[in-house]
Amino acid sequence: MNKSNTSPIGHSWEEVEAEIFAPEEIAQSNIRVALIGELIKARQDKGISQKKLEELSGVRQPIIARMEKGSSTPNLSTVIKVLAPLGKSLAIVDLNSGLEKRMISHHQRSGKVETK
Repeated sequence: MNKSNTSPIGHSWEEVEAEIFAPEEIAQSNIRVALIGELIKARQDKGISQKKLEELSGVRQPIIARMEKGSSTPNLSTVIKVLAPLGKSLAIVDLNSGLEKRMISHHQRSGKVETK
């Protein structure tokens, strides 16, 4: 399928994104989207509200909301505090393993996480 003219403005998001951002910036953004998507999914799967997650993690609910909305870039320690009560952790993986690409692709296909 030709994506070059799928938008009313004549360019797909991928084309515009590639013109505006460096590949490293795109990769970093995709990782953030995948991470936050997993955090939201884990919280919802456990049936935990943001307020309850505040009680369990010690991270204030407005901070959790901003993280989930993508309007802030949390410190690593904040992410770890929020993930722990959800039974999750961070892992360092080889970028060549394809795991990152599979996670990002899953979130983009699910439509639950906006990548724009």
